[in-house]
Amino acid sequence: MPAALSAARACRTIEKAGGSPVRARLDNRDTIDADLIMYATGRAPNTRGLGLEQAGVRLNEKGAVVVDEYSRTSVDNIYAVGDCTDRIMLTPVAIAEGRAVAETLFNNRPMKVDYTGVPSAVFSQPNLGTVGLTEDQARKQFGDIAVYRSSFRPLRHTLSGRDETTFMKLVVDRGTDRVLGCHMIGPDAGEIIQGLAIALKCNATKAQFDATIGIHPTAAEEFVTMRAAS
Repeated sequence: MPAALSAARACRTIEKAGGSPVRARLDNRDTIDADLIMYATGRAPNTRGLGLEQAGVRLNEKGAVVVDEYSRTSVDNIYAVGDCTDRIMLTPVAIAEGRAVAETLFNNRPMKVDYTGVPSAVFSQPNLGTVGLTEDQARKQFGDIAVYRSSFRPLRHTLSGRDETTFMKLVVDRGTDRVLGCHMIGPDAGEIIQGLAIALKCNATKAQFDATIGIHPTAAEEFVTMRAAS
């Protein structure tokens, strides 16, 4: 599954393969044969035909409304939130932006949205959940990092007979021991990552993860029992 997901991110072409339904050719010239490939293309802000330019509202090259840290546009009395601003296209983010604008304008309480550590999930089968920095992002920002990985078959599948596996990763800054990112592919990944997002928001360290007692038998306990780093 991780290989198939990386194919979706760096895929150049998709075609029918000989022994498999599809073959992905990647930017680095590698190929991956798979039964299915999830290909995310994104979307453009739906701002055309609203007359924003005529009102003096500045748009970027994608057609997104340009706003400052308080969601104010180039026109002082016009604010914009959500997908039309092309920041993080998630419903909870848009809600947070709307609340921040309301607090700023109507409650005399200037508020900005913190876009660091926003968790997200793909509700595919299996789920994909992530929060914080990826391994590549962490290396660029912090240099010396430790990466903890775990891949296993959930205990409940010993009864169901399914061969589905779960993959988890922790990215840690070696200098401060702070956990920079949590990533998971497997059942209930969205539910598990939501809880870990709170820990990352509190700047939790790997030592604090290690000191946390897990709930057995759960998949989530693996996040507090990983000991070997690469």
